[in-house]
Amino acid sequence: MRKITFIGAGSIVFAKNLLVDILAVPELRDSTISLMDINSERLAMIEKIAKRLITENDFPTKIETTTNRKKALKDANYVIAMIQVGGLEAYKLDIEIPNRYGVNQAVGDTLGPGGVFRGLRTIPVYLNIAREMEELCPEALFLNYVNPMAINCLALTKATSLKNVGLCHSVQGTAYEMSQYLNLPYQEINYISAGINHMAWYLKFEHQGKDLYPELKKKYDDPDIYQQDVTKFEFLKHFGYFVTESTIHMSEYVPYFRKSKSWISKIHKMQREDPANSYGGDIGWTTEDESGAYLHVCQVRNKTYQADMEKLINSKIEIKRSNEYGSRIIEAIETGRETVIHGNVSNNDYQISNLPADSIVEVPCLVNKNGIQPTSVGKLPTQLAALNRSNINVQQLAVEGALTGDKEKIYQAIMMDPLTGAVLTMDKIRAMVAEMFSAQQKWLPNF
Repeated sequence: MRKITFIGAGSIVFAKNLLVDILAVPELRDSTISLMDINSERLAMIEKIAKRLITENDFPTKIETTTNRKKALKDANYVIAMIQVGGLEAYKLDIEIPNRYGVNQAVGDTLGPGGVFRGLRTIPVYLNIAREMEELCPEALFLNYVNPMAINCLALTKATSLKNVGLCHSVQGTAYEMSQYLNLPYQEINYISAGINHMAWYLKFEHQGKDLYPELKKKYDDPDIYQQDVTKFEFLKHFGYFVTESTIHMSEYVPYFRKSKSWISKIHKMQREDPANSYGGDIGWTTEDESGAYLHVCQVRNKTYQADMEKLINSKIEIKRSNEYGSRIIEAIETGRETVIHGNVSNNDYQISNLPADSIVEVPCLVNKNGIQPTSVGKLPTQLAALNRSNINVQQLAVEGALTGDKEKIYQAIMMDPLTGAVLTMDKIRAMVAEMFSAQQKWLPNF
């Protein structure tokens, strides 16, 4: 039996979705699935869900639960990580300290002060996991779902021998949204996306051989559609291509939007008004300056967590696959049924020729029994590569600092952040970062 290990299975909703994805593949149902988390209460909840799914559907799957990471990793074939080091306590500091200095982050988990410090907390844990995997399951494939995606994957690639890939749903999710803007079936769309995680670009977007970009550009003038994706349509207008990440997320990675209250208000208008929006419309909006939008969502949902989980445990769960790549990778490797994903991988073979080799890129990858095989995209349009490099600069310095314990690299990384540099002087950045180091010391063993 193949063994699939979840590290951080207490991320119950996400773990449940990945579990259902795996069980949706008949050839994977005879797997051993090891659910590991340091929180025994949350672990008990996901165990209830998993065992009920197995029993109700009469699957041969074996479910293991443990708080012992080494036990979970031993003899694993696939390791799926979904952890959050420091939890909401640390995340709150990522948002609130920079906001006091004038750095307004909406999510703060990928770039900027919040993203860098989330990476600093995660990398030491990842290196410990990697050392254990090199001992207990050296041939296993590490599937990373944890942000900051590029920072984490770059650290793993530079410091370990693990086979790893970073996975996100922004490429397929945004492609689906684009198809809806054009009233076309998503299944009939053909596209190529490439760049870096949360800032990849649709280099091709077609329907039955027809280029859809001319039609998409017309939607800039449709206020109902424009308002749903303000930053994406602004990048389409000014840089010529649609970007993969959500409107509020993308606004954090560039200097153009979040230093202006009028732009921030425009970007968040839909989040305030749409009752079904995942960034907080369904739970009430209380943050006047829109800083920490996703932190607010997490805090409110944390208060209703127990009731929400009991409801989930007792609800009927359909065995229906999501659009996440994880189960598709495992299926392709195990069965030979080829698939294409957009994975975050090392650029050491210059899959994108005008981005640094010492970086993590998000490119189409063929997956089959030979594993994950990144494709060569060639050169990005110059303006898109320049935008990507502005983020890669931060990622490289953050990883250098994390692996060496050099605080100066971290100061420099955040000085290079496009949004932070647009609103703060270098002295102010240094003061802000020093305060973040002091506040988060207990999660930063390397410093």
